[in-house]
Amino acid sequence: MNAAEGFFARWWINQRANLAMLLKRSEAAMRCYRELLALDPADEAARSTLGNLLMETGDAAGAAAEFERLVQINPANAEAWFNLGFVYEQRDMMGQAERAFRRAIELQPSIDRAWYGLGLVLIRFGRLREAVDVLKKNIELQPFSPYGYYQLGMTYHHLGETAEARRIHDKLKGFEPRYAATLERDMNNKTPMQKTGDEPSSTRPASNREAIDATQ
Repeated sequence: MNAAEGFFARWWINQRANLAMLLKRSEAAMRCYRELLALDPADEAARSTLGNLLMETGDAAGAAAEFERLVQINPANAEAWFNLGFVYEQRDMMGQAERAFRRAIELQPSIDRAWYGLGLVLIRFGRLREAVDVLKKNIELQPFSPYGYYQLGMTYHHLGETAEARRIHDKLKGFEPRYAATLERDMNNKTPMQKTGDEPSSTRPASNREAIDATQ
């Protein structure tokens, strides 16, 4: 097809994809994004959204493959590295997740979700002192994130730094009493390090298409 026909074909597929997303028809949307990628394998937005949809529908391996391809296409795409780290973390591939989160941070130091994800990985590795520094950066960038404060408080608690854990609890109580209560309960119950109940928004995959709900 000529350039004009290719432009119209992509436009029409995008319209169908947006409608499918609006109607929450994930399978139909994924077919559209695969059509777009067949026309242009370097379409970063289509590949990113396809990766997110695969993750949302439970195909973590498929999502990882898309994000791996995306960082090959554009190694400077910080969101793609974050998403790849997220998928690796969900698949319990912690070494790969750490490398991906660190690459995202190197490219875009202000990406608070990557700091949080890296903190979770360090906690899983038992590197709690490193996790403290990383989580402090997360709450510096996202000062009203209850998840970062919860994890930082629990990390201080497991390091035996009770005064610091209490200080974090008191700050959290000032803007998110529910999570402060959870933190206090878990410290009193000597709960192992873990995520809080709801999936933290800072570790959900990010999308660069307006049609898909991102991480906000």
